[in-house]
Amino acid sequence: MMQNNQFLLYGANGYTGKLIASMANEYGLVPVLAGRNEAAIKSMAQELNLPFIIINLDDHSALVNCLKDFKVVLHAAGPFQFTSQKMIEACLESNTHYLDITGEIGVFEKAKSMNELAINGQIMVMPGVGFDVVPTDCIAKFLKDQLPDATSLKLAFAMIGGGLSHGTANTMAEGMGQGGAIRENGKIIKKPLGHKGMWIDFGVKKLFVMCIPWGDISTGFTTTGIPNIETYAMASPKTFSALKWQWFYNWFLRLSFVKNQAKKKIKNKPAGPNNVQRAKAKSLVWGEATNNSGNKVAARLIGPEGYTLTAISSLIIVKKVLNNDFKIGYQTPAGCYGADLVLEIDGVTREKLL
Repeated sequence: MMQNNQFLLYGANGYTGKLIASMANEYGLVPVLAGRNEAAIKSMAQELNLPFIIINLDDHSALVNCLKDFKVVLHAAGPFQFTSQKMIEACLESNTHYLDITGEIGVFEKAKSMNELAINGQIMVMPGVGFDVVPTDCIAKFLKDQLPDATSLKLAFAMIGGGLSHGTANTMAEGMGQGGAIRENGKIIKKPLGHKGMWIDFGVKKLFVMCIPWGDISTGFTTTGIPNIETYAMASPKTFSALKWQWFYNWFLRLSFVKNQAKKKIKNKPAGPNNVQRAKAKSLVWGEATNNSGNKVAARLIGPEGYTLTAISSLIIVKKVLNNDFKIGYQTPAGCYGADLVLEIDGVTREKLL
């Protein structure tokens, strides 16, 4: 018999999954660790004194039977373009609420297309409950609330310190050579990666950012209805300049051989930032909304390092769902819980700019 503070954490042995599991007790939650790597899951369960289940996403019937015992699953096994649909389809059969920590535009769009199925199944489907995209989604909602007739939105984020996990790096490797994207007149339009760049004052530091295909190209539109959206991330001006030649070598980056070589290099690097690095690092977010008259509103926030923020925000949302605080169908974090959701995370401060 499952306890009312238990949830299924799939992909628990990944870098972010381990972090979520290690922090769950602080939120009065008990994750049941799940994944296909039996040795890693068992070892982790023993170390944290937590229950576990060995299950493979490809075994649909077994996954459905497993999920029937849970009110909510937090899916942390990426790249989500390969894993999310399998889990969502199982959740639809088991009537289990679905959460994940993706930042991939395609995953958000696919999940959104399953809205009617989620409504019929009386479940909530909410991808992106981590750094991708909680802080940026909350800034987008905050700006829309300040300027209801906004027609364009720019969002930017940066990290001071920290590093990448294997999962994040592998997702980036899968996207090599694919270019960028923006939202234009309500439609997602492909653009060259880094086709625009600018300097942003994040409060603690002024940093250069370039246009990238962040999840808010999908979620920002769902949350705010703003038809024109651009997303930016910190980059060196040197990298930005080099990307002008990307048309020449994108075909090469898309080759399986090249992606596999990149993944081999990733495997030899640390699993992610260590505790000291995470404690010292900060995440920075900035946003600006504009209406057709040229009126603008802007805001920025400072928060914990990205993986720390992901663990905290995902656990906060899991707890809400377990406490029956949810909306059925496809949902975005700020669309469901409001612009102040991000302020529930310890260490987050938000500032409206004049």
